[in-house]
Amino acid sequence: MTAARTALVIGGGVAGSAAAVALTRAGIEVRVVEARERTDPDRGSFLTLATNGIDALRAIEAGGRVLEAGFPTAAMTLRSHSGKRLGTTSTGGALADGTVSQTIRRADLVSALQAEVEARAIEIRYGRRLVGLDAGPRRVRAELDDGSVAEADLLVGADGIYSTVRRLALPGAPEPAYSGLVTTGGYAPGLTPGSPPGDYEMIFGKRAFFGFAVAPGDEAWWFVNLPQRREPARGELAAVSEAQWRARFAELYADDAGPALEIIAATADFAPMTPIQTIPRLRPWSSGRVIVIGDAAHAPSPTSGQGASLAIEDAVVLAMSLRDRNSVEEAFAQVETVRRPRVEAIIRMAARINNNKAPGPVGRLVRDAVLPRILGSAMAQNGANKASEHHLDWAADLSQGSR
Repeated sequence: MTAARTALVIGGGVAGSAAAVALTRAGIEVRVVEARERTDPDRGSFLTLATNGIDALRAIEAGGRVLEAGFPTAAMTLRSHSGKRLGTTSTGGALADGTVSQTIRRADLVSALQAEVEARAIEIRYGRRLVGLDAGPRRVRAELDDGSVAEADLLVGADGIYSTVRRLALPGAPEPAYSGLVTTGGYAPGLTPGSPPGDYEMIFGKRAFFGFAVAPGDEAWWFVNLPQRREPARGELAAVSEAQWRARFAELYADDAGPALEIIAATADFAPMTPIQTIPRLRPWSSGRVIVIGDAAHAPSPTSGQGASLAIEDAVVLAMSLRDRNSVEEAFAQVETVRRPRVEAIIRMAARINNNKAPGPVGRLVRDAVLPRILGSAMAQNGANKASEHHLDWAADLSQGSR
């Protein structure tokens, strides 16, 4: 048994809720602190939960509610701005029972995971923020913005890319890096724009990238990636009105074949435009009895399709390591050793894809000529499945390796 008996998790989103469930299964008493209120709506974004993320949830007996909240998206068709089909690739291999990757609103994924937390009678304190941290040799003391204090044997920072835990526990850690793209998305009801239900269409537009999938009920879920070399200043994107964004979309996609403008026009409102930022490399992930996981440690671009799944894997590996190692420090070291090579490889892969989303005229010609051959190769299909085939066995000892 681990020396840790209690844990405080900062952040009740994907990584934090998964960590709470996993740590409880490892025999550790958990409390969660979440900055948002319980009823705080956030329906503006959606994501892909890959099969490795679903598999990791099943390892901690927490996959059922999540599958009920999403819909299967097994494949992607890639097209050029002229409508030319560049190829098709899978979003990842299927699990043994045929389950494939799921597309789900982020808010619905978080709600499903929080329901798993509450079903296990784990305490979640909503509407509270971490403001101070004191990590001693045996205990961690967290100060919250309501003046209260919480203590535990260890603290898990699962509070996202702008992590307060990372800032307090790992001074000097790098700030999020701007990717050169800004993004938004939305939901257009009553449309069937030529794509089979459950498949993604990814369009390398002449000036900007556009992607969508048709959900059950004939609703198109879409997103855009717009190139902007200069990182936007705080508040700059929010200062642009929706009407101005729509006018810009009309210019950006004017020369593209495909349904981008039709889908956007059918959308009543869309999510706030935000910069895509990443945490490509953080050393170390822990200090004493404090560790960061998920986006707080390694935020990939959404292009990876793996952000949520990697966060869930982190949570399971953390719980297994604390279960099996003799000290908190040994467990944290094992988490980083096991996880770092995998997550950094996926981050690099997503960065390479981002570079192809808005190249110049010569780059477009090269990409559109080469990509069909790449996508048609067995190596590409195997590579597409590799990230999603990662399996975590709850009964295994991670020191013996994982697959």
